[in-house]
Amino acid sequence: MDISVLSINKLKSVLSDNSKPDESLLQAMSGDNRAGVRKLYEQWLLKRQKNEAEKSRIEKLYEQESKYRSKGFGLIAGVDEAGRGPLAGPVVAAAVILPENACLPGLNDSKKLPVSARERLFVAIKPIALSWAVGMASVEEICELNILQASLLAMCRSVDSLKVKPDFVLVDGPNGLNLPLPQYSLVKGDTLSASIASASILAKVTRDKIMLEYHDEFPEYGFDRHKGYPTVEHLRALTRYGPCRIHRRDFKPVKDFDQLLSNSLSVE
Repeated sequence: MDISVLSINKLKSVLSDNSKPDESLLQAMSGDNRAGVRKLYEQWLLKRQKNEAEKSRIEKLYEQESKYRSKGFGLIAGVDEAGRGPLAGPVVAAAVILPENACLPGLNDSKKLPVSARERLFVAIKPIALSWAVGMASVEEICELNILQASLLAMCRSVDSLKVKPDFVLVDGPNGLNLPLPQYSLVKGDTLSASIASASILAKVTRDKIMLEYHDEFPEYGFDRHKGYPTVEHLRALTRYGPCRIHRRDFKPVKDFDQLLSNSLSVE
């Protein structure tokens, strides 16, 4: 193919308008004597490689769901939680049942996504899902049960709240749920299952919104920035103000600050 009469801008337009350009065009660009054309070809090739890698990653996210559908389970819920590590606020879980091969470009573990991508997917998942629900465990329940049991409780609540009842549950992490349903616990499931990844996004974004509301009530702690996690800023605020009512007082750093504050008041 003779592309010598085509300008670089024209070739750029041809590539942008065609997701699968003719191979003869690409071959001609790769050997063109113009450096700009060869660079354009290399950029397009890199983009195609990235797109193919992303397509392969997304396809792998559905392998777990496909595995259990092949065993006769039609409605598979993925379950995940957010908020095990913070010093304040509830733990939030979500359960999601996706249709087979749902189209959710960019889907991934919520921890690997920037805020903008999480919020975009948060909006996209809900109308696509066959059913979704959120469950929570309060600060009081976390302190009473411990964070692991409170997380499992929140996950059970999310499954119980689904309007469409699942046939099978994929659970993120090594622990099973106290539910009368067939299930499989999948370590790092939010990177291995589309439905768990979707649940991780709903749980994370929901919890972040809750912490933003708490920031309005307790602005001195900076919950809008760290969402309750033990950052330097948060620890400094605890040193200055002591714990507030949404702090997990059984967590060691909070317990230490609580004890120091109590000792200071008793001395006074």
